[in-house]
Amino acid sequence: MIETRGLRKSFMSRQGREKKTVEAVRGVDLDVAAGEIFGFLGPNGAGKTTTLRMLATLIEPDDGTATIAGVDLRRNPGEVRRRIGYVAQGGSTWDDSTAREELVLQARLYGRSKAAALVRAQEVLDGFQLSEYADRKCKTYSGGQRRRVDIALGIIHEPKVVFLDEPTTGLDPQSRAHMWDEIRRLRAEGMTVFITTHYLDEADALCDRISIMDHGEIVASGTPASLKREISGDVVRVGLPVDAVAAAFEALNGYKIEAFEDGVRLNVDDGATAIPQILRALDAAGVPLGTIELHRPSLDDVFLTKTGRSLRES
Repeated sequence: MIETRGLRKSFMSRQGREKKTVEAVRGVDLDVAAGEIFGFLGPNGAGKTTTLRMLATLIEPDDGTATIAGVDLRRNPGEVRRRIGYVAQGGSTWDDSTAREELVLQARLYGRSKAAALVRAQEVLDGFQLSEYADRKCKTYSGGQRRRVDIALGIIHEPKVVFLDEPTTGLDPQSRAHMWDEIRRLRAEGMTVFITTHYLDEADALCDRISIMDHGEIVASGTPASLKREISGDVVRVGLPVDAVAAAFEALNGYKIEAFEDGVRLNVDDGATAIPQILRALDAAGVPLGTIELHRPSLDDVFLTKTGRSLRES
């Protein structure tokens, strides 16, 4: 459904009196299958939104090729726009309009008659459980209700692909869970869903496959499970005072070890066997121990392995 090769985008940035070229996206290759939820995971500033805006025809690539729903992005952007939906991170509803008014207008912009637009708007309101609020002004909605209207606007014309930029940012846990259900429903109805997110649990729970982006490049791609399997063994986190980290590195120099904000993290073959050895080594070196935790590799550990830093810290 989406295929890109060598997609690139640069911007001019002014630093003082000097202008500098910033490479926001550096040769991105993507393959997104029809009917899947595909996640773009990475920290703020990684290039996710720039890539999304190129795929949604909002900005032109500097180089590379892309095909969206069978249409060449650069040769026929108008037809691409007819086949996709796009939901921006900032939202798109007007305070003094109702959800029904917004949806009818959006459907008419895509060429439906007034009667057909009213029917389609009601279908979408029912699907997103918004009928109860349909004729209230959007400024009276909760954050979760307003975000559901945003996504309803993005799929009113029944696109083949819908792009969702950070769909749950700013929502409370209950609203996030409800939004996840709505995204799964879109996939169940045959739509391909492309989401950007910096929430690790969201990518893990929702996405059939993900690509991890950092500094404008794809550093890893696969299913969440397959990416975590690439990191063999267990992860041990040791909480330490800041001034003890260097001593811990010296005491544990036989392990694969990285520093994180509250201590060190080690990749080990068997956590149950390794923890007593780690404790003895730290005690022998006189390193004060705060906490010690054992867990299976997470997407954050994948990001750390690929980039050398934690996504949570980024």
